[in-house]
Amino acid sequence: MSFTRSPSNTHVTRKPPTEKPRSSWSTLHFDVDAHVNPFFPSSFLPRFPRAVAHFLGYRTPHPPAAHPKPPLGNIPMIFWAVVGIFSSLALIGAVGQEIPAFGEKGVPVIIGSFGAAAVLDFYAIESPLAQPRNAILGQILASITGIIVCKLFALLGPEEFERVRWLGGALSCGLATAVMALTGTVHPPAGATALMAVVDDDVSRLGWYVLVPVSLGCGLMLIVALLVNNIQRRFPFYWWSPSETGLFWNQAARREQQRQKEEESRPRLEKPGASATSSTDSERGMGEDAEVVIKRGEVIIPEGITLRPEEVLWLETISQRL
Repeated sequence: MSFTRSPSNTHVTRKPPTEKPRSSWSTLHFDVDAHVNPFFPSSFLPRFPRAVAHFLGYRTPHPPAAHPKPPLGNIPMIFWAVVGIFSSLALIGAVGQEIPAFGEKGVPVIIGSFGAAAVLDFYAIESPLAQPRNAILGQILASITGIIVCKLFALLGPEEFERVRWLGGALSCGLATAVMALTGTVHPPAGATALMAVVDDDVSRLGWYVLVPVSLGCGLMLIVALLVNNIQRRFPFYWWSPSETGLFWNQAARREQQRQKEEESRPRLEKPGASATSSTDSERGMGEDAEVVIKRGEVIIPEGITLRPEEVLWLETISQRL
């Protein structure tokens, strides 16, 4: 299964700046999705049977109802969170008990960070931190980072390693956060996984084998989340990115380029007193029309404006309600 966005007929477009901004430490920014999304295939979820697509987070677009359903109360949300957390952790533990290799290598029944991951995946399901890309890749990348740091510190020798192990744990958590942030896979529980890969004897002695229980646990938790969270709610909101991917990304880029050409061809009337503001905005690379445009089914964000993934998701939700 390829990790593509669960479509909602909403196009999130990054509008290129009118002028190149001045580079400095405070303005450095890297958006991995801008480089990766064009190469990801567009979502195939609409091709699935409706019942199957429903439990994969896809919802068929439809006109707004005259009397929309009231939002789900927190009591049902808490109920389903308890059901999902219990079911997922119990399933991970039960499957781990039945794998002989886990017993031979002394793999913990449940990795400690899965407790925090379960809270995100079953209660805060609208958070970008809980989406599949973050929940799975974040844990795997953090595990790899923790293992590498642990092995490097182990080169100091057993006695010295035990003396500075706490320092290695702190470094692994910090580096794991940097890796997740640069790859758009931030998942807070994964920071605990990176820490445990260095400071927890039960986890650190597994070495590279820790990737097996971590990957298995993430996969089992995702399966339970798809079943439980789609009964009265929706999960995931996207599989890879809130922005478009593949063909839709290229179409949105072409539409935006065409819109810019049309705007540039129109004569503009300069407002009194606008010169100072325009020059300041131009220095930032945003120009006069540095604004977020929200239309039904489309969100246009200038490149000069940096938004967090949850903010983009919030704007996309507004566009769907127009």
